[in-house]
Order: sequence, then C-alpha cells, then structure tokens
Amino acid sequence: MNQPDSSAPAAPSSPSPAAALERLLEGNRRFAAGRPSRPHQSVSHRHLLEQGQRPFAAVLGCSDSRASVELLLDQGFGDVFVIRNAGHVLSPGGSALASLEYAVAELGVQAVLLLGHESCGAVAATVAHLRSGGELPGSMPILVERTEGHLDPAAPEDRAVERHVAGTVRDLLAASEIVAEAVGAGRLVVAGGVYGLHDGIVRLIDAEAFES
Repeated sequence: MNQPDSSAPAAPSSPSPAAALERLLEGNRRFAAGRPSRPHQSVSHRHLLEQGQRPFAAVLGCSDSRASVELLLDQGFGDVFVIRNAGHVLSPGGSALASLEYAVAELGVQAVLLLGHESCGAVAATVAHLRSGGELPGSMPILVERTEGHLDPAAPEDRAVERHVAGTVRDLLAASEIVAEAVGAGRLVVAGGVYGLHDGIVRLIDAEAFES
C-alpha cells in the first residue's frame, strides 16, 4: 500500500485575517530558528496548482536578494501572492498597487503584509538624498520620491526603514478603496513589518506610532 504524501496539499481553507497573518509569522519563526518546514513543495501539490491558485496572503516586499519572501516566511507554492520592487514602493495607479488590489479582490487573500528589511538600499539612498541632495540616474528617482515623505525631514536616518514601512501601510489604505473596504468589513488585515538580516525575524510595527 502506498504511503500518503505528508506534503500533499490539503483542501483549500480560508483562515481569518488574524490567523492568516499569524501563519506568516509562524513560518518566519520556523525559518529564523533554522527549522523551516518548506511546505507545499511536493510534486503532487505543484500539479494541483495547475487548476488555479488560492493564496491566503499577499506581500509587498523589497527586491533585495537577501530578503526572499517565500523563504523567510517559510511558505510554499500557492501560499503567498508576492510583489517585489526596490524599496517596496507603492505608487498611486502603479502596478504594485494594482497587484495588491488584484490579490484582495480576485484572489481573496486574508492578509496583506508590507515588508521592509534592515539595511535597505533604496531607503539609504533616500536618506542620503535628504542629507546632501543629488539625483539617482535613470528612473531610479521614483524610489526616493515614494520614500522621502515617510521619513523625518529633521532626522531622516531615524528609524528610516520602520517609518517607510509605516508610511506604505498608510498609503495603501488611503489609495485603495478595495483594500480599505475589505479591512473595514473584517475580511482583511493589513500589517507592516521589518525583516532583520542578522536574526531572520520579521517584527511587526505599529504604523500609527509613526504618524506625524
């Protein structure tokens, strides 16, 4: 008799928003402790996903090569809808915002995590710009434009990554009726967090604590 595949996907479920966010944090704790379970990576699960996707969460993260979202949250195929760009910037009418709205409205995710990380180059470039001026080449100035308003102009280096994450949370709720309505109806939780490069831990932040 064939033994059951312990990594085979279970029937789709819809956790509560709080449970969905906790599922991400539980995965991160496993990763940080060096005990990842690497779920939903079996051949049978991959084949099941040919029928469609039903992620339980969406994450807007930074493209930094040290902050791979699925790895640091210990999630597998089909679990998390991920959008990444340098500095996890969110522009009104841009593709990152549209992607998050798609995840909420069409895929029915229960949690959205805005995920920054320590030593973010885009945030550091913004701090340097506010301190000494100068422009980045090409299209890169948009990274500064979408970050500088979140920082303390008097001390831009003060908790810069945390402030940028908090500002991105506020921007998302202000810019998207789809997201704000889902939060108001209790179908969605939106949270911000910062990933520690040394200890591997994602720490949630209180976005309201950074409001000016």
